[in-house]
Amino acid sequence: MYSAAAAATAAASPPRRDFISVTLSSEEVAVGAGGYNNSKAWRRRSCWRKWKQLSRLQRSVILFLFAFLAVCGVISYTSMGEPWKSLTSKLSDNQRSEPEIPGLKLANPAVLPAPQKADDNPGDYPELSPQKPPKPPHVRRGSSNLQIKPPRKNVRLNTRHDSSRVVEELVQADKEEKTEKSVISWRGAVIEPDQSTEPPSSKKKESEKPSSVEAEDQKEPVPINDRQMAVIEAFRHAWKGYKEFAWGHDELKPLSKSYSEWFGLGLTLIDALDTMWILGLKEEFEEARKWVANNLVFDKNVDVNLFESTIRILGGLLSTYHLSGDSVFLEKAKDIGNRLMPAFKTPSKIPYSDVNIGRGTAHPPRWTSDSTVAEVTSIQLEFRELSRLTGDQKFQKAVDEVMKHVHTLSGKNDGLVPMFINTNSGQFTHLGVYTLGARADSYYEYLLKQWIQGGKKENELLEDYMRAIEGVKQHLLQRSQPNKLTFVGELAHGHFSAKMDHLVCFLPGTLALGAHNGLTADHIKLAEALMETCYQMYAQVETGLSPEIVHFNLHAQKGHKDVEIKPADRHNLLRPETVESLFYMYRFTGDKKYQDWGWEILQNFNKYTRVPTGGYTSINNVQNPSNPEPRDKMESFFLGETLKYMFLLFSDDIDLINLDKYVFNTEAHPLPIWVPA
Repeated sequence: MYSAAAAATAAASPPRRDFISVTLSSEEVAVGAGGYNNSKAWRRRSCWRKWKQLSRLQRSVILFLFAFLAVCGVISYTSMGEPWKSLTSKLSDNQRSEPEIPGLKLANPAVLPAPQKADDNPGDYPELSPQKPPKPPHVRRGSSNLQIKPPRKNVRLNTRHDSSRVVEELVQADKEEKTEKSVISWRGAVIEPDQSTEPPSSKKKESEKPSSVEAEDQKEPVPINDRQMAVIEAFRHAWKGYKEFAWGHDELKPLSKSYSEWFGLGLTLIDALDTMWILGLKEEFEEARKWVANNLVFDKNVDVNLFESTIRILGGLLSTYHLSGDSVFLEKAKDIGNRLMPAFKTPSKIPYSDVNIGRGTAHPPRWTSDSTVAEVTSIQLEFRELSRLTGDQKFQKAVDEVMKHVHTLSGKNDGLVPMFINTNSGQFTHLGVYTLGARADSYYEYLLKQWIQGGKKENELLEDYMRAIEGVKQHLLQRSQPNKLTFVGELAHGHFSAKMDHLVCFLPGTLALGAHNGLTADHIKLAEALMETCYQMYAQVETGLSPEIVHFNLHAQKGHKDVEIKPADRHNLLRPETVESLFYMYRFTGDKKYQDWGWEILQNFNKYTRVPTGGYTSINNVQNPSNPEPRDKMESFFLGETLKYMFLLFSDDIDLINLDKYVFNTEAHPLPIWVPA
């Protein structure tokens, strides 16, 4: 039964066949069919199948490479776009018939590299509109410099008592006279978050030779003019008295032919080192250099003021090192820098005011635990530069922490800061009192100068500076009677005082420096107005010398000048601030009147403060030409600042301390401007 069924099944089944399976790709099929035609659609299908055959890792690598190339392309386009845009803009500007406001483009880059973080982004700057003004005729040589045209004379201003309108009227008056000019303003809205400038790696080797900026500036001196010769003669006369009666001591007492000590560190000599170099007094410089090398010793049991020793001694040594390239000054700078560091060992990191440089201890003044705001925020240029030269980050870290802390504090009034800060709590004290005079002045100066020194990247500093200047305009500016002089007063708990320290006369120069570096155009107009005021603080006084403090009349009174002087304020300490600002104003505008004003001041110093046996003396009474009451003291800053700025003011050579390469500390010691490496 099984066999029959099987046989029947076998007979019914077809014979068995064997098969061979052959797989053909679509390409082969297409070819066999005669369909290969190299069409785009055919290639896309083929590429897609090949892409799918790749592993996930292979596909990821290919995608990453494409993404990387795309990013590089975008970055290249962005970096090249700005120069082309700038070139196009310049070509377009050259075709315009009307002139633009000169002097407001960014400074030419300096030549010393600035260390940067890996994540620094050089694009995060305020967008400043550059302009290229013509070189003024008074510049004899050197590279093209940024200039601002001389101010127009006899600009008439209406009297207003609203501070916020004073600058508006100044700018409006200028617009009415110069309607053909275009106005370029600082774009405050594009300030990016802070990019701090870190010191270089400690692996950086210290160079015993001057860097390119020092080598470049060691040129044959240009011929000097008669006014500069008069400054040299004044310096030599002052140096004669110091050398004969106070050599190696802090300050000369020219009348008694003796000396006074403050720190016992030869303050006048160190303060005057770079002045001698700039004036070309080689013999005097070599003598002083030998004293520094052989006799300047910091290992002594003496208390020094952190601020004064930083700006005068540390700043003077660093500046002289950069100008001369002599490593002895750098070694001394490192020594004093290390000995000042104990001041920062406070609960708040706000430094104490006094340091014992022999014992390595620090303390606040005996009467308070406060430090002044100006003192703790006006040591940064020097310590930052010391870090850059040595590769030791501790110096810059200490002073940067102070600035970052102050940036975050409450108690400011539209950018204006109180005068005192507590070293324990780190908070402002004596709130409600705002001034640009003593105890606060150089805080504002160093906001701008640190931003310039660091290559214009630390935008918190710029932000604080711009806000502070707006605060000055809003709260502290007024006009006097009868001549409508614009001045900077003080604010105490909402009450305005028409008091202005001579120290405030640093402000015109600082405003002009900011405008030179691309900040808002109205800063130069305010600088011009304040410069006139500072000059009148001399011109309206019987001796032609300014008192320490003046009060301005806000209401017209018959027989009264703009300036009133109280008996306690009528002394003159041979201060430099007005001459300093005259130097900046002349350097940036080329207006000869600033040189003439400085020449008047020098002549009056010679007439009323010069001591026949050598030296100059501060005086007690600027209102008494017959007896100015000499005080028998020549401050170190007379040689370190006043005469240095006089000499630079009378020079027409912009390469004599080029302000696109150097920034002056608050004691007139030039330090290099950094640029990205």
